[in-house]
Amino acid sequence: MTAPGVDDAIREKPPVTERRLHPVTPLRRAWAPIAVIIGWAVHDPNQAQQQLTRLTTTTLLIALAVFVPAAALYGFLTWWFTHFAVTDTELRIRTGLLFRRAAHIRLERIQAVDVTQPLLARVAGVAKLKLDVVGADKKDELAFLGEGEARALRAELLARAAGFAPETAHEVGEAPSRELLRVPPGVLAVSLVLTGATWGTLVAALVVPTVLWLATHSVWTVLATALPLLGAAGASSVGRFVTEYDWTVGESPDGLRIDHGLLDRTHETVPPGRVQTVRIVEPLLWRRRGWVRVELDVAGSSNSVLVPVAPREVAETVVARVLPGVTVPPLSALSRPPRRAARCVPLWWRGYGLAVTDAVFVARHGLLRRSLSLVPHAKVQSVRLAQGPWARVWRVADVHVDTGANKTVTARLRDAQEAAELLRGQAERSRTGRSEARPDRWMAP
Repeated sequence: MTAPGVDDAIREKPPVTERRLHPVTPLRRAWAPIAVIIGWAVHDPNQAQQQLTRLTTTTLLIALAVFVPAAALYGFLTWWFTHFAVTDTELRIRTGLLFRRAAHIRLERIQAVDVTQPLLARVAGVAKLKLDVVGADKKDELAFLGEGEARALRAELLARAAGFAPETAHEVGEAPSRELLRVPPGVLAVSLVLTGATWGTLVAALVVPTVLWLATHSVWTVLATALPLLGAAGASSVGRFVTEYDWTVGESPDGLRIDHGLLDRTHETVPPGRVQTVRIVEPLLWRRRGWVRVELDVAGSSNSVLVPVAPREVAETVVARVLPGVTVPPLSALSRPPRRAARCVPLWWRGYGLAVTDAVFVARHGLLRRSLSLVPHAKVQSVRLAQGPWARVWRVADVHVDTGANKTVTARLRDAQEAAELLRGQAERSRTGRSEARPDRWMAP
């Protein structure tokens, strides 16, 4: 028997309103059957060529007359059977034409909501919403929504995830943003030219096919080798320029916002409190200009780049926003391994370094391409000491720090006694850091 007034409260609760995606979505879904045919043709090109040679004009017209409406019908039905709804506690997504799938995403477990616009979507005025959820291996997405609807829904989801009441979440809107950094296209282009990976893949794409041609005189062997290498060279240069074009970092109450892209425009958010590791990367040819790249490890998120290129002072300012209260230690503050470590790793041992502050565990590696990793003590999940037979002879050991993003930062070739003390001390610092850490909440005051 229910208490008085409970039935009335249940009856007064507004029903959940399900919504559909933008009407342009069927055009995207209609490409699925075409992709299947293309995949079959690539998998068995000889059979595909034989089938094409047998086609007459009449047969081709009949096939198109059947296939095009069937593809359009498939796109329409997949759109018709896809719904989403936002309740007081979760986002519900129902999809599937033959095989139904229902996703119930708890709002408090949402840690990032990104808005992306491929080129054709920008032309059509629609956008894709991608959600990073704690514990999920892949992002759920809503594709496509109207551009305005996508941004409004993103703001509502973030507001509800922050703890705002459902009746006020609509009124919160998108939090204002203050620009911290914008990467000029010229600087980005020069940085890519000065990146060793770009030249390495380009040289390989020119040298390897030439050697294969001289050795085999087989055109197919050369093409099978040259095309992937040229694709890799393009991805490391032109592809990165297109992706990282007009890179902008802004600060808002719901985290750092990142906007970038020349053809496909992406609006991402670095979730507050979810950053596990920050890496400051300094390629050899960038040092004269004082440029660095900042990369991230975020638990449960695919966001990995914070700043593609910037002066070191500016980059450290942005890092201070991601890790409040953290100061990046200068290179002079890092302690090198003992000289006997050269017996284990000749020459390259000079590239290793370590510093431990009140806030972070800092490890450096690399001589040509320096990388400085900063792990907040509160994000350390476990600490391990590793020492092989040769390392025991020279009394050195490695200390591994595991983070919540399933990544490891290693302080290499430390003195064995120092490593043992570091192991015990880091375990205590991690325990204290977790007890004092602020909750990982959106818009937390």
